[in-house]
Amino acid sequence: MYGEGFFFQAFIYLAAAVISVPIAKRLGLGSVLGYLIAGVAIGPFGLQLVGEEGEDVMHFAEFGVVMMLFLIGLELQPSRLWRLRGPIIGMGGLQLGLTAALIMAAGGALGLPWQSALAVGLVLALSSTAIVLQTLSEKGLLKTDGGQSSFAVLLFQDIAVIPLLALLPLLAVHGAFGSAAAPAGMGEHGSTWIEGLPGWAQTLLVLGSVVGLILGGRFLIRPLFRAIAQTRLRELFTAAALLLVIGIALLMTRVGLSPALGTFLAGVVLADSEYRHELEADIDPFKGLLLGLFFIAVGASIDFRLVSSEPVLIGGLVCALIIIKFGVLFVLGKFFKMGFDQNLLLALSLAQGGEFAFVLFTFAYTDGILPKEITGPLIAVVAISMPLTPLLMLLNEKLIQPRFGTRQNLEREPDAIDEENPVIIAGFGRFGNIVGRLLRANGVRATVLDFDSDNVEMLRKLGMKVFYGDATRHELLRAAGAEKAKLLILALDDPEKNLEMLQIARKHFPHLTILARANGRSDAYELIEAGVNFVYRETFDASLRLGIEVLRLLGFPSYQAYRASKTFRHHDEHALRELATMRHDRKAYISHARERIRDLEEILQEEMQPGTDLKRDLGWDTTSLREEFASRHRK
Repeated sequence: MYGEGFFFQAFIYLAAAVISVPIAKRLGLGSVLGYLIAGVAIGPFGLQLVGEEGEDVMHFAEFGVVMMLFLIGLELQPSRLWRLRGPIIGMGGLQLGLTAALIMAAGGALGLPWQSALAVGLVLALSSTAIVLQTLSEKGLLKTDGGQSSFAVLLFQDIAVIPLLALLPLLAVHGAFGSAAAPAGMGEHGSTWIEGLPGWAQTLLVLGSVVGLILGGRFLIRPLFRAIAQTRLRELFTAAALLLVIGIALLMTRVGLSPALGTFLAGVVLADSEYRHELEADIDPFKGLLLGLFFIAVGASIDFRLVSSEPVLIGGLVCALIIIKFGVLFVLGKFFKMGFDQNLLLALSLAQGGEFAFVLFTFAYTDGILPKEITGPLIAVVAISMPLTPLLMLLNEKLIQPRFGTRQNLEREPDAIDEENPVIIAGFGRFGNIVGRLLRANGVRATVLDFDSDNVEMLRKLGMKVFYGDATRHELLRAAGAEKAKLLILALDDPEKNLEMLQIARKHFPHLTILARANGRSDAYELIEAGVNFVYRETFDASLRLGIEVLRLLGFPSYQAYRASKTFRHHDEHALRELATMRHDRKAYISHARERIRDLEEILQEEMQPGTDLKRDLGWDTTSLREEFASRHRK
């Protein structure tokens, strides 16, 4: 069994991930929570399929966090990082300082020496970069104001690990606790180059390593990758990418710094490199697998024996940590004038302990700052708070936001509508805007409704008449003249809102002809099933136009490219309505879809054959034909 231990562990971890994550995704819990639940299930307090060796897996899996920070760095050109300096330093610095101060005050009230209380406050002020960024990315929230603010705070926290590691030895309490064995769940230091050096020498070595990393990335690593790329061996480039990440991680560990922070800095240095995309493509699969392993290891490392022996203490500390961090972040969001929705997202996403706490508590213990009677429960608190984050964000998404998330918009009363037109456009974003401008240019007046107040104000500044209000309310549609209008255009960004408005319009204004925007094929099926005769997929026409241009650039005559696109459109829209009736029967749907794809290919290939009667179609484009005719005569 000893010789098979590695393969057995690999099988258990991979099986746990493959089984739990699809179930969690199907239940709407997200992959991160699925990994964490899998770790609890296979851990020492679940099925006991893994035990003490889980700590070794945790150290190995931390490379997932390292690789994630490297990829994040690759996405941040130094210029963009400089533009984010305000949120990073302002919000990130205030969050770390205020949270640490409040926790320090609470620790002092409980009798901890100020050095120990400060160490606890600084460590617990950090949040989980891995869990937060993965969850935000998975839910598509990373580009929102709340997501960007969360990223800025996390980035400051990761940078702050450098001074924290330098500060901790200065907080050592006389009579160190570190002579005893490290508490469960905490890894060993390992020897570093800064051990035994005076404080000023440690600082110089740390700063020198960071500066050397930046200079090496700019002047050494780029030429190295250029030489490797010339070999045209993809596997060698992958090996070099992994070598870079692991080498930087080892260097940072030797100087007592966070490996994740070192690789992040390397990613930023290489963000302007011509090999950025190749590096991302090579590292990303390893990052995803190791991050999943990290989350499973976190779940398996939760010491439920300690939790069960002190449930009130651990539970109280977890609640206190979440409440303190939530409160600080929510107040900061208000101070930085964030909207209610985004402020709530920021506060809930960062209200937990972070993975760096495992490392920092190790330093705090071995350097004599905290005894194991304190570090043990605090590690359990951090480990429990991390799985709670996806649950809090799910609670926010499913319960809080639907009830209170639009509060700021609803505080503004809908505009009084003083006109009646034959056309009503609901939603004036990137889709409805084009429709409205086309109608206006042709002298067709339309009543435009939009519930995004910022968008309404911007459009009014551009000289467009737009009314603020939620078009899903039938009284607003009535005020907009729906009883006398002829056409209703559903152009909202939210497919569910479009369907809701469709049902309201069908019920209260059945005479209206409804034209609806669909984000994609699945949305189109929903609308067709609901009885809409005019459904327009927002990317369909743009994709066909691009396809026409590709065919022309490849040498196809213009009339043939246009004719192919018209045939494709006719066939695809006909197939769309056929497939909508059988989309709930997966077997029939796939069979019919494959048949329609095959039919379309045969039709297009037949039309491309020489001797086809071209006069029968509408594929002629006179402008491009004149250009081709003139070009041939010039030759």
